[in-house]
Amino acid sequence: MNISEYQNYHEAKSHTTPDFPYNTYLCSIPRDFPGVPLHWHSEAELIVIKKGRGFVSSDFLKKSVTSGDIVLIRPGQLHSIEQDAHYVMEYENIIFRPDLLISGSDDLCASQFITPFMEGRIQSETFLTPALSWYQSASECIRQIDLLSATHPEGYQLAIKGHLFQFFFLLISNRQKKETSSALQTKSLEKMKTILKYVEEHYAGHITIDDMAALTYYSKSHFMKFFKAHMGVGFIEYLNDYRLTMSERLLRSSDAPLLEIAGLCGFDNLSYFNRIFKRKYGQSPGRWRAQISLSKPAVREGAHGAVQA
Repeated sequence: MNISEYQNYHEAKSHTTPDFPYNTYLCSIPRDFPGVPLHWHSEAELIVIKKGRGFVSSDFLKKSVTSGDIVLIRPGQLHSIEQDAHYVMEYENIIFRPDLLISGSDDLCASQFITPFMEGRIQSETFLTPALSWYQSASECIRQIDLLSATHPEGYQLAIKGHLFQFFFLLISNRQKKETSSALQTKSLEKMKTILKYVEEHYAGHITIDDMAALTYYSKSHFMKFFKAHMGVGFIEYLNDYRLTMSERLLRSSDAPLLEIAGLCGFDNLSYFNRIFKRKYGQSPGRWRAQISLSKPAVREGAHGAVQA
């Protein structure tokens, strides 16, 4: 019952290796998992939509994405990936640490471009679509990276870095002048990270609106308005959904009794747990577990936790 196997909202899991901090993963929603909840990590990420359609949000900006779209996620950006109704969406994660592209403290490319870009001081497009005049050139960089990642010819690391440099050159040289994020927006993002981190660490215990208001230094009414304005749902609804997601992961990965799983995920009333679990997943926890055990495939490790082989 290792609940840390599930990807936390603030990802501590390392997706890369120290000697070459870069990796790619192929994922599918909902075949591999229902969706990737709001989270952030210290690596940069490119989400490349291969098939189907879905939704990706970046710092609360949620957009529909379809085959061919590329989404840029900077280090520390809140982002999520969701299914669009009954569509299946296959996508590739390209994840790397910014220092992959930095040679040292006196690196001009790093000081003038890479570092300020990754920190958000140089703005650019986040959602790259075929409507952009330079999209084909950017997409070709990704295609070449995919070929290199699949074949690993000698020196492929050099070529991957080269294509990433070209990709960011296209982003920076074609950027529209945008206003940087306001201090108020930055403060709101940091507040949300604090809230999400608190839920991640304390969801198994008793959490109240009073607790969250005190955490954010807001009144209860202001906290509730703030949370719903940014997340689209009320805090209690969000908290219950998070707990249900964690309980579903435990149902998949453990043989613990339902009462124990409910308690581990913050539900002190089994009938209430059964009722809202069925509301979300369409079946009781017991039936859900039985269905999963009958069709359990082998798993492989992916960017957002364990995914089906």
